[in-house]
Amino acid sequence: MLKENNTPQENNGNSSSGVSTELEKSKVHIIVEIIEYVPKAVVSRTIVKKITGNITASSFDTGEELAEKTSPFDTYIQIIDGEAEIIIDGKIYQLKLGDGIIIPAHAPHCINANKQFKMLSTVIKSGYED
Repeated sequence: MLKENNTPQENNGNSSSGVSTELEKSKVHIIVEIIEYVPKAVVSRTIVKKITGNITASSFDTGEELAEKTSPFDTYIQIIDGEAEIIIDGKIYQLKLGDGIIIPAHAPHCINANKQFKMLSTVIKSGYED
């Protein structure tokens, strides 16, 4: 089990100077190939990181999880390979390739890999001012 802050990172978009970088712009990417599976690990790669939100690709090896947490923002999760178990407010959701779900702001949630899977997570931090 790895917690999000202990997640090993495969070229997570951070340069040695500590300045965040993103995937190359105006270049076609095969999204499921930008991140690999690593045995006994959860790996994340930044696609876009802005003050107003971010998009991250993550891969989970079988048996790994992100421990329960909450976020002050809605988070959209889309499965791009395999199947995932996402628990939101105590309710279990089984997501398969192509499925997506919005995790509501402030809802306790965790993510389990009963099988290997890859996902995209999108957080938009603006729009909460209303």
